[in-house]
Amino acid sequence: MLQTGNTMMQRWQTRILLGAAGALLLLAGTRATAEGEAGFRPLFNGINLAGWWGKPEFWSVKDGVITGRTTPEQPTPRNTFLIWTNGTVRDFELRLAYRITANNPQGFANSGIQYRSKVVDRTHLVVAGYQADLEAGPNYSGILYEERGRGIMALRGQRVTFSPDNQKTIVGTVGDAAAMQAAIKTNDWNDYTIIAQGPHLRHFINGHLTVDVTDESTRGAQSGVIALQLHAGEPMTVEFKNIRLKPLRKAAAP
Repeated sequence: MLQTGNTMMQRWQTRILLGAAGALLLLAGTRATAEGEAGFRPLFNGINLAGWWGKPEFWSVKDGVITGRTTPEQPTPRNTFLIWTNGTVRDFELRLAYRITANNPQGFANSGIQYRSKVVDRTHLVVAGYQADLEAGPNYSGILYEERGRGIMALRGQRVTFSPDNQKTIVGTVGDAAAMQAAIKTNDWNDYTIIAQGPHLRHFINGHLTVDVTDESTRGAQSGVIALQLHAGEPMTVEFKNIRLKPLRKAAAP
């Protein structure tokens, strides 16, 4: 009986130690997450579109996420946007999750996250400016596009500079574009991060740096609005959640 008692005691001690170790790991993970999110504030309350401005026939909140949707019965003749109304951004880090679905046989669905942009049509809610692109297809997610401006500024995988007189130079790469695309989940949630500090602009999808652009052109925007795009064309759905923003200091000149 003494040996059995000792064995039971050893088992209980092992369970206590394992439980304590698990609690420490959980605490460490929680602390790391909290530290990783320090300074961020949510831009979406998960309930309604308070603080956002868009056409109600296209934008709504469903199951706790912002949902933009076009249908055969309700198409949009032009790109339309959901605009964040609680301020403008200059130097910042923006984090969110997105999911995009092509509700058409062609498989077309395109959207994007506008930043440092300006409202150019208040009737149809159209903005112009930098866009972190995303799509259901294989080519454009992660690129830098300038809506109603210079078009594609950097393809996925490129490191690009723009001189003060707007001369574009591809100075290198940030990785393999095909590998970045392979890490993007189809019809599922993906994490998107945008970091803008002065002329330095970077996009990340699921932790992969997709473009690195230094835009010193006089056409480059220093501040502006954040907006979410719903693209004209075939029926599609795009969803956004966990939208949070952290102001940054302007990066020092090299």
